[in-house]
Amino acid sequence: MALAAVALTSAPAENLSNKIATRTAKVGIVGLGYVGLPLAVEYAKAGFTVTGIDLVESKVARINAGDSYIQDVAGPEIEKLVAEGKLRATTDFSAIAELDTINICVPTPLRKTKDPDMSYIVAACQEIAKYFHPGMLAILESTTYPGTTEEVVLPMLSRPGLEVGQDFFLCFSPERVDPGNPKFQTRNIPKVVGGITAACTEMGALFYRQALEHVVPVSSTQVAEMVKLLENTFRMINIGLVNELAVMCDRMGINIWEVIDAAATKPFGFMPFYPGPGLGGHCIPIDPFYLSWKTRQSGIEARFIELAGYVNGQMPHFVVAKVQNALNDAGKAVKGSHIHILGVAYKRDIDDVRESPALDIIHLLQQLGAKVTFSDPFVPSIRIENQLIMGSPVTAVADADCTVVITDHTNVDYSQVVASANIIVDTRNALRSIKSQKIIRL
Repeated sequence: MALAAVALTSAPAENLSNKIATRTAKVGIVGLGYVGLPLAVEYAKAGFTVTGIDLVESKVARINAGDSYIQDVAGPEIEKLVAEGKLRATTDFSAIAELDTINICVPTPLRKTKDPDMSYIVAACQEIAKYFHPGMLAILESTTYPGTTEEVVLPMLSRPGLEVGQDFFLCFSPERVDPGNPKFQTRNIPKVVGGITAACTEMGALFYRQALEHVVPVSSTQVAEMVKLLENTFRMINIGLVNELAVMCDRMGINIWEVIDAAATKPFGFMPFYPGPGLGGHCIPIDPFYLSWKTRQSGIEARFIELAGYVNGQMPHFVVAKVQNALNDAGKAVKGSHIHILGVAYKRDIDDVRESPALDIIHLLQQLGAKVTFSDPFVPSIRIENQLIMGSPVTAVADADCTVVITDHTNVDYSQVVASANIIVDTRNALRSIKSQKIIRL
């Protein structure tokens, strides 16, 4: 349902909306990671002067030197924008005093108890509040539970005598970053935005329309917050379902990949999801538990979420069991065996290892006494339990007792891998077109 446009009639609203529409507003982004840096680049490309704020000095230095540390952002693009004076970075929050808008793109991890860790949002808002001034637009983009913007951010930015929607504007807009996606990136992914008031929503929508192709206003911050959680909970639960089916099919000697491919020929009522070694990335393994936590506060049990989380969390153990069985069949034990991991990024063709199931699998194999090496064309090294592990060439598969495909990068010669390897456990169906007695499929 489309929302009716709201007139921005207060003096601060008219002033800010004019600055945004003429692209003279000074834009700020707090948090220059996978969400914040691409957003900053889009606004700088649209003609705004953008200031990025991050506490990590190395990130700030690289941006100001015209260098990129994000795979989806080209270094020459940053170099050009910095040279033109359209983009700069700083660790100093006092820069906010000169800005008109501020987007908050900080991490929102889970605690070990799977409760939301709001410390990054709170810390960012504490700093922003010191320099927040009338006529500003603030937008929270960090994934969180419904109610955060109104219950946490609004009180921290409010001032006596200032009315939200009149004197300043506050919105929530869920980030929808998909690292490594060649088709959908920050500019052309539809942008949902909801404000504390209708005027806030209108201001937020006006702001996003200047740099992004399609904006979807919704009626409140709570709706916008829930949108992100629905999107990723939908994926998590369906992946949990197909992972459970994969375990069932394994016990019954049925090829789960063939089952899914055949089911996907149905032209209605079915959407294919695929099993794997576990969930990874910055969203799907984490976001649904924000909703689960929030519903528990209301006395409601989120049974689907908790069950899917358990099933997905068991997949690294299932993979290790497959490796154990494969080695046992070859007359070997995991302890003392050399196991080589192909791919440690959480998905194909990116360099992001956040929440990657490969890290859990390597740790589990090490606990069983295996010597574990890895190769990944995008990841030169990883750290597990404070242990730095450097990557090896793909040719290391020839020396390994068992090779495990965790991430199916497209620039790997899998036919050569099969020719060189002794045993291969394929958790991604990367070897679907290859027939060999060496291959054990998930």
